[in-house]
Amino acid sequence: MRMIGKIAAMASIVIGSVATPSVGAAPATVVRNIGVGDPQRRAVLDALRPEIARDLGQPVQFVVRALRVQGDWAFAHVVPQTTAGDAIDFTRTRHAERLRAGMLDGPDVYALLQRTGSAWRVRDFVVGPTDVAYLAWPDAHGAPPALFEGAD
Repeated sequence: MRMIGKIAAMASIVIGSVATPSVGAAPATVVRNIGVGDPQRRAVLDALRPEIARDLGQPVQFVVRALRVQGDWAFAHVVPQTTAGDAIDFTRTRHAERLRAGMLDGPDVYALLQRTGSAWRVRDFVVGPTDVAYLAWPDAHGAPPALFEGAD
């Protein structure tokens, strides 16, 4: 019994020393919102725009609901609209059948992007999901789970 106690104590010391950053170590990358004045905002949205325009078959601009970054990963929740600022007519997109079947839950787009060098690349996106599709992205793409916490 005593040996098990010593092993447990040693394990907690080893685990504690691995999990606890040393004094002066760089802080862990935190999730932060990308605000309107942040230069990363334009870079992320400019990387996402052509993918969504291609998917919807028309040029788009975005109403941003959430735009977050953690390290080299970004998560976007946007609503695409026409360049004139009008709602997208989904009956004229490749999603028309999903809309008719009740499988398009609004115009919202959720996207995962990763920075490689200085360029952002779209890793995954979903248009009008009826489920929380982005919950699988940490496992599927290696993205940090904290990036999606509180996302909607």
